[in-house]
Amino acid sequence: MTSALPVDALEQAWLEAACDGDLEAFNALVLRYQTLVYNLAYRTLSDAEDAADATQETFLSAYRGLGSFRGGSFRSWLLRIAVNVCYDQLRRRQRRPADSLEALLEQVNADTLLPDPAAGPEPVTLTAETAAAIQDGLGRLPPDMRLVVVLCDVQGASYEEAAAILRVPVGTIKSRLSRGRAQLRDFLALHGELPGGARRP
Repeated sequence: MTSALPVDALEQAWLEAACDGDLEAFNALVLRYQTLVYNLAYRTLSDAEDAADATQETFLSAYRGLGSFRGGSFRSWLLRIAVNVCYDQLRRRQRRPADSLEALLEQVNADTLLPDPAAGPEPVTLTAETAAAIQDGLGRLPPDMRLVVVLCDVQGASYEEAAAILRVPVGTIKSRLSRGRAQLRDFLALHGELPGGARRP
């Protein structure tokens, strides 16, 4: 393995070595994808500690399951594991009382919202208040809808990749995304927060 390889070829070399038991190669994959996985978990779970736990569990599960990887997109395979871990966390959370809005707003700040390298070429700069409102709005969406919005609008997944990760038809992805965006937009308008720091009068 050498850094002179193109990025995709380098990842493939890491993956092949990791499947042969090379822990250093797997750690390289962790470093490449840990922010992506954490952002998915954080946007889905709205809790930094739960997101960190979900990220760790995702990579542990991925390492144990490398033998079941049958090629294709490693990113999609890894995000599918992360989605399943998040679903498990949400199911466990149903037995716990919901966090108060005040606690959520205290927790969400510029330090916990990590930059997402897959967000696109023109990332939107958000105030901490707007970021908190967006996270709160995401947290109020049904989990299935929330995951589609996070995958497509935060992680930059295509309809096809999101469909593969969630194992649903592309039409279902489009429908959930449309409804999720509409509900999030209505929530932000109701609370006077619009993306990009614009504030509704």
